[in-house]
Amino acid sequence: MDYFWELFFGGLTRGSIYALIALGYTMVYGIIELINFAHGEIYMIGAFTALIVAGVLGTLGFPALAILLFALVVAVIYSSAYGYTIEKIAYKPLRGAPRLSPLISAIGMSIFLQNYVLLVQTSDFLPFPYLTPEFDFMEPYIHIMGSSELFIILASACSMIGLTLFIKYTRLGKAMRATAQNRKMAMLVGVDVDRVISATFIIGSALAAIGGVLIASHIGQINFYIGFIAGIKAFTAAVLGGIGSIPGAMLGGLVLGWCESFATGYVSSDYEDVFAFSLLVLILIFRPAGILGKSQTQKV
Repeated sequence: MDYFWELFFGGLTRGSIYALIALGYTMVYGIIELINFAHGEIYMIGAFTALIVAGVLGTLGFPALAILLFALVVAVIYSSAYGYTIEKIAYKPLRGAPRLSPLISAIGMSIFLQNYVLLVQTSDFLPFPYLTPEFDFMEPYIHIMGSSELFIILASACSMIGLTLFIKYTRLGKAMRATAQNRKMAMLVGVDVDRVISATFIIGSALAAIGGVLIASHIGQINFYIGFIAGIKAFTAAVLGGIGSIPGAMLGGLVLGWCESFATGYVSSDYEDVFAFSLLVLILIFRPAGILGKSQTQKV
């Protein structure tokens, strides 16, 4: 039974990270119906930013928790700036273009950022310091769930709850919901759509950076390619839950994480990706809109 719970919490940890990244995909798609394939690279840049900050503060003798918090703040700010810049450079000029044009631009930006980090850093895996605080009360259960897993789950839950409250109660959040529902009508009633789109990229990038820092500290290593793999998995989670649905992205990330964890534990780690994408295929066949997605009725 302990093995089951170990897999359960491992999948919950992995799924929480997928959910944080998937939120960026689903928010952008909900606002401008664009798949931002460069989003995974924002996650990767956040992790590398935290590594640099941790390296500097570590040499100055700062405690691990202070390093983690400061690294999170800097990574969030830096990644948000990247997200904002990408939107202005790669997507805004193509907003009125055919849908294929911004999609190609997104793929090109993803490749550019990968190679940019490859040239600036290295192609090798780099060690990432373990910065997660220890929870003494977890000692009796440490064989089931470690301190880093608990911290990731709590931090991810707080981030997702904060996003949900922001979207529901703040003025900008209401403007984002209005823009997602009908962009032209939102413009007619005075919503600054450009500001809303920029804010969406900033928030999505911040969440991806949080996920990047947390999982890098948990795994203990990073390289320039982690963004591509995580981005594809998070996109799968967004489609699984219902692209454009924020609760769907959260649920899709958790379902995907559990699917991978149990498949790895009870079948084979070699088939981890096979089970994940097989689940996606089944969802697309039997419920194309995703678990919480709404089917679109097209009028002719």
